[in-house]
Amino acid sequence: MGRIVKYLIFTVIIGVFGLVAYAYVGPWFGADFSAQTEEVRKPVVLDAN
Repeated sequence: MGRIVKYLIFTVIIGVFGLVAYAYVGPWFGADFSAQTEEVRKPVVLDAN
């Protein structure tokens, strides 16, 4: 049982390291992590009695 937990923790650590590395190296390979900006206009009715 201890071996399974040890391998699971090792796999999680490697996965986190891989995600962090991808976040830093991804833009060099064409991955775009920036948020898309778009203007949104909606009419607002004030004091609609």
